[in-house]
Amino acid sequence: QVQLQESGPGLVKPSQTLSLTCAVSGGSITTSSYYWHWIRQPPGKGLEWIGNIHSSGSTYFSPTLKSRTSISRDTSKNQFTLQLSSVTPEATAVYYCARSSLPVDAVVATVRPVERTDFDSWGQGTQVTVSS
Repeated sequence: QVQLQESGPGLVKPSQTLSLTCAVSGGSITTSSYYWHWIRQPPGKGLEWIGNIHSSGSTYFSPTLKSRTSISRDTSKNQFTLQLSSVTPEATAVYYCARSSLPVDAVVATVRPVERTDFDSWGQGTQVTVSS
């Protein structure tokens, strides 16, 4: 069964770049037609979809974050990474990586909030605080 695990710094200074890595086991990020996502949940708020990378390597981002977001992958390590630049304290959230077998992208995320059930597997989440 596929498992995902987030890792990265828990504290990022404003204006700097947030970088997180999701390590995947039990399934290949390249050989299966899955979408691999980053989602965040600010304190007291709902889930916010950030973007994804498809098994093919194509990426898709939230329109509100696209200009500052990058998702890449290291196929040899079976992991993918999030980089969110120019962060503000409003980026403070629990950040999750997740997998879906059906498309969950900007089209979905802009017409309704994403739900946990949109994704078939989740990491445990990692807290990231943006503060000076």
